[in-house]
Amino acid sequence: MSHTADNPPQDMHFLLLPEFSVMGFVSAIEPLRVANRFRPGAYRWQILSLDGGPVVASNGMSINADAAFAHAAAIDTLFVVAGFHPLAFYQPALARWLRRLHHHGATLGAIDTGAFVLAEAGVLGAEPVTLHWEALAAFAERFPGIAVTEELFEIGTRAITCAGGTSAIDMMLALIAAKHGRELATRVSEQFVLGRIRSQSDHQRMEIAARFCLHNRKTIQVVKLMQEHIEDPLTADDLAAMISVTRRQMERLFATHLRETPARFYLGVRLDRARELLRQTDMSILAVGIACGFGSSSSFSRAYRTGFGLSPKDERGH
Repeated sequence: MSHTADNPPQDMHFLLLPEFSVMGFVSAIEPLRVANRFRPGAYRWQILSLDGGPVVASNGMSINADAAFAHAAAIDTLFVVAGFHPLAFYQPALARWLRRLHHHGATLGAIDTGAFVLAEAGVLGAEPVTLHWEALAAFAERFPGIAVTEELFEIGTRAITCAGGTSAIDMMLALIAAKHGRELATRVSEQFVLGRIRSQSDHQRMEIAARFCLHNRKTIQVVKLMQEHIEDPLTADDLAAMISVTRRQMERLFATHLRETPARFYLGVRLDRARELLRQTDMSILAVGIACGFGSSSSFSRAYRTGFGLSPKDERGH
């Protein structure tokens, strides 16, 4: 079925920022291409860049743009596609353009860390957003007034966001199903040899059990508590009490199932979060340390150097 005046194609624009994620971008484009095989003319898309020239992705690949963002017209749906340093390429002209689009009723979306750009421009409302799990903490620290989730994607009335990577496929399949029906979305999914269409609430990361090869329920509960209490670390006694075991029993569980002490494992969880914040935000080193449960910059620096072999300041320089 080709498009007609009563069934016009849906136009989508993709603004690629330097160092964008190729996986996230391609995962968004390919479902549209395949949908057009089964329903010709259902979708059209245009690639935008900051200056109209090619954009180099995080893996070094260069993608040609159709136009500069400032020269694009009649935008109904826009996705900002970013990567490791989304705000490094933020500029006032881009913010003004995004605010104009928002004012005129466009749906604004983000893939991977593109949500940083939308949030910085002030065009994200009360609807929850999601982005890549590695950047969630940094986003929450910078934009505490915006609700964030760990969903694969969030489809609101004016904002559409996804975690990047293959979650862009799931997001597009959901959009295709909403506009053209589940049958078309299923046919598109089958072209990618997907075993199933993942729902919005599927987890971005492996569940704790799978990630750490854990099968003991109480150990899994402790790890989850540690991940939920990074800025305000719980004591070993508190952790044990919260899963109804003694401290000694909890230590035996960690020794058996993780070959680690609870204290060292917990420290590793906090240091991993600190590394994310150092790489993804411009928070001061002291602020990062406090956000990860360290009482002083000196104690934070000592722990970081012991854990990663370099200081937090050196981490920033990488």
